[in-house]
Amino acid sequence: MTEIPTPLEQALAGAADTARATARTAPGERAVRLRAAADALDAAAGELVPIAMAETRLPEARLTGELARTTFQARLFADRLEAGLLHDVRIDHADPDWPMGARPDVRRTQVPIGPVLVFAASNFPFAFSVFGGDTVSALAAGCPVVVKAHPGHPELSRRTAELVAAAFPEGVFALIEGEQAGADAVQDPRIRAVGFTGSTRGGRALFDLAARRPDPIPFYGELGSTNPVVVTPAAWAERAGEIATGFAGSMVLGSGQFCTKPGVVLVPDADAFLDAVPELSAGPMLNERISSAYRTAAEEMAGAAEVVRGDLGSGGPVLFRTDADAVLARPELLGQEVFGPAALVVGYAGIDQALAVLDVVGGQLTGTVQGAADDPDAGEVIARLAEHAGRVIWNGWPTGVTVSDAQHHGGPYPSSTAPLHTSVGTAAAERFLRPVAFQSVPDALLPAELRDGAEGPRRLDGAPTV
Repeated sequence: MTEIPTPLEQALAGAADTARATARTAPGERAVRLRAAADALDAAAGELVPIAMAETRLPEARLTGELARTTFQARLFADRLEAGLLHDVRIDHADPDWPMGARPDVRRTQVPIGPVLVFAASNFPFAFSVFGGDTVSALAAGCPVVVKAHPGHPELSRRTAELVAAAFPEGVFALIEGEQAGADAVQDPRIRAVGFTGSTRGGRALFDLAARRPDPIPFYGELGSTNPVVVTPAAWAERAGEIATGFAGSMVLGSGQFCTKPGVVLVPDADAFLDAVPELSAGPMLNERISSAYRTAAEEMAGAAEVVRGDLGSGGPVLFRTDADAVLARPELLGQEVFGPAALVVGYAGIDQALAVLDVVGGQLTGTVQGAADDPDAGEVIARLAEHAGRVIWNGWPTGVTVSDAQHHGGPYPSSTAPLHTSVGTAAAERFLRPVAFQSVPDALLPAELRDGAEGPRRLDGAPTV
């Protein structure tokens, strides 16, 4: 009897069978397919948004905007593919007078790493899910993709996958479901890299599986972050009300279910700051599982810090308070993420104490400085935050991560498992491209972008050219 392959086996086999052909597709063809998928999702917005509303409790306006962000992202990658901007091309022509000895002709480009496994996130059912940044950047790089759907929005995941799959050859894109299927896929030798957005606990477990393989593979995990904010004394004296109001809005945005929510704020006057924070309100959590986890995490935080705003049992917004001395005695408080509308207010006695707290803050996606003009403390605060965070923000708030070429969404562990890379922006494709140098290879046998006369940006004999 012929054994019927499981959905997981079908997905993995399809990705493996199409990997070579997908890697060799022209950038222009990849761009066409990305735009086709984006067009299909936009055309189905009237169907997709109501499904997402039913499964995630998110409002229509938020989901409509998120879908627009998702399709914009795909088209941005398509634009950069056509412009030749996703590959780091370097050409060193042969040079008999090279100072260290005669140099052969060496040309370096990047090739697709192979089939990629993507774990969809719960809090962005479009932008970080089935056709989110990990998926789009891997497809742009020329890699087949297998997406492990998030259980928080199964019907949306299936319908999105149907629309996306239709834009690509069979086997290039597939959806799988179930925790065990995801774990098995991480360990399957046909998968060559993993993209993950989710909890530190879940991400670390999968990261360890990837590292324990006989052939360890890259695991690009975006995990937990408390995104510290430092309010300098000069900024507080200049615009206290504006800062407190901005903090409140960012903290409860999306009911605090953003990976960039400001979860820790260091202030020179905790009493005045708390008095200035306006009334807090937030919508429902994505689902009951997340709501329950939020209440549990808030109760754990209450064991180490004072609850000064909100009711732990209600599941609504909560503010905790402590001081810099307590945090320096227990620095683990700074990394205790409460996924939801909650934050820890840390009072400090002087800027040196605030800097001491930053020295033990751990890896973060973002760090924010609320400073003033001619601020004597801002420069050092920025420098200290840059030691720990992947993105440093001046007089803004960390929520609202734009998709662009210069964006970096990642940071030292535990905010991510790969601090050299980003999961947002066009540089995200670098995660799924592997450098290869070709030495003394005849021009006609080189990849197209390395041949003499090829168009596109490159570094030619050490000098950038377009």
